Amino acid sequence: MSVPVSVVLERKGRRVATIAPGASLAEAAHELAHHDVGALVVAPDGATIEGIISERDLARALARLGSACGDEPVRAVMVDEVVTCSPDTSVDDLTALMTHRRVRHVPVVEAGVLVGIVSIGDVVKSRMDELELEAESLATYVRGGG
Repeated sequence: MSVPVSVVLERKGRRVATIAPGASLAEAAHELAHHDVGALVVAPDGATIEGIISERDLARALARLGSACGDEPVRAVMVDEVVTCSPDTSVDDLTALMTHRRVRHVPVVEAGVLVGIVSIGDVVKSRMDELELEAESLATYVRGGG
């Protein structure tokens, strides 16, 4: 049985890097680097999601618009159909959702409010932790300790 997303958030923290939709793409690039993250949730008030912008979105904007893209607003290139989950979503269900929808970052929403974000790396780490625990349990059992 897979753990819920809330457990992943307890381990990694609930900090979410956000940006306003009117901020420039240059500001978005700065914020991505500053927070060392791969995506920013576009949330003008820090809680209500309007979109998401990733490093990939910035790279595509640069390829399409050239170096002048830095002045473009985030809203011009953000993804506005954001895939979200709840803290109660299982990591297994989240993995399937991320795979099916081909997304790498999923904001976590509770009662309509942004409460965290989970990346594909967080999902992989959670699964690795589960596998390690299973392997330790099995080894203990085989040794006769359980």
